[in-house]
Amino acid sequence: MEKPKALKEWASAIKALEDGTQIFIMRKGGIVEETRDFQVESNDFFLYPTYEHQRKELLKESYRNVIDETLVGWRAQDDQVTIRSYARMIEDIEISDGELLHKLHPYHIWTENFTEERLKWKRKNPLHLMLLRVYKLAEPLHIPIEQAYIGCKSWIELGTETPPESSLVPVLSDKDFAAEVAEIKRALF
Repeated sequence: MEKPKALKEWASAIKALEDGTQIFIMRKGGIVEETRDFQVESNDFFLYPTYEHQRKELLKESYRNVIDETLVGWRAQDDQVTIRSYARMIEDIEISDGELLHKLHPYHIWTENFTEERLKWKRKNPLHLMLLRVYKLAEPLHIPIEQAYIGCKSWIELGTETPPESSLVPVLSDKDFAAEVAEIKRALF
């Protein structure tokens, strides 16, 4: 049986997903991606928080304190990570146009400069806008940090079980989530 996947993402972005501030992430891939560009490896995955590369100046001013909140109790020497959420990708929308990207500005925590730089990096590759249905785990997972989890890569395999449906608590109600998706799609299309 295949081990469940986890997508590595800034702890501050995961917090925004967990509290319903945003319902998507944008990816082009980590520096050491095996395929050299981002690929969706699973539609269902844990959200694995990372702390090292978060930078306040890359978040809108009103969200910069979130980084401090995520760093409470974290140390670079930690030998375990706490995972509090699970996601289902509802849709992967490829963005290659700066004008479309600009239309998403009200729906996320990042600065325009940061999202524009993400779009420009590896210019021939589109930016993946992953619309996510996010769930809090009824019981957070505390897992040892393995060597395979370290480095600038998007996806890792966790040595744990896929959570049972009964342990997944939706961050947003079905109605609120559908409304957010509809609003983002209206903005884009």
